[in-house]
Amino acid sequence: MSILGKIFSRILPHANAAQAPAMQAPGAQAPAAPQSAPTPQAATPARPAQPQAAPQGAAANAGATGAATATTERVDVEKTLDGLAANNPQKLNWRNSIVDLMKLVGMDSTLQERKELADELGYTRDKSDTAAMNAWLHKEVLRKLEENGGKVPANLMD
Repeated sequence: MSILGKIFSRILPHANAAQAPAMQAPGAQAPAAPQSAPTPQAATPARPAQPQAAPQGAAANAGATGAATATTERVDVEKTLDGLAANNPQKLNWRNSIVDLMKLVGMDSTLQERKELADELGYTRDKSDTAAMNAWLHKEVLRKLEENGGKVPANLMD
């Protein structure tokens, strides 16, 4: 799972539901191909396997539709993170710090993790300027949360 995906899964409940069908569908198809390839007898069951793949695809589509429906109900990111902060013994400034936001959701916030997140999100500037990178990451993560079903107050997006 990507670093951003981990953040989503801890803040946006529907992120887990949306990823589950996507992860199961390829896994289900990959083992079927090697099993049917080695023996000629398996080629006959491969024909019925294709009609079975259609219902699985339909189930995955139904799951995706359910996830799409879930995304119409926006998750209050501020309320969710404030709730996590209230139960956290550390005083974390998640509103301004990507490091604290990552810690708050139970993730590793090392420089290496943040650099990987920067790569994942398409950061093109100098990663050795960690202050600039961290500020960009914080805004970009909040923007991505907003794009993917989160409700983020405008004052946090500035």
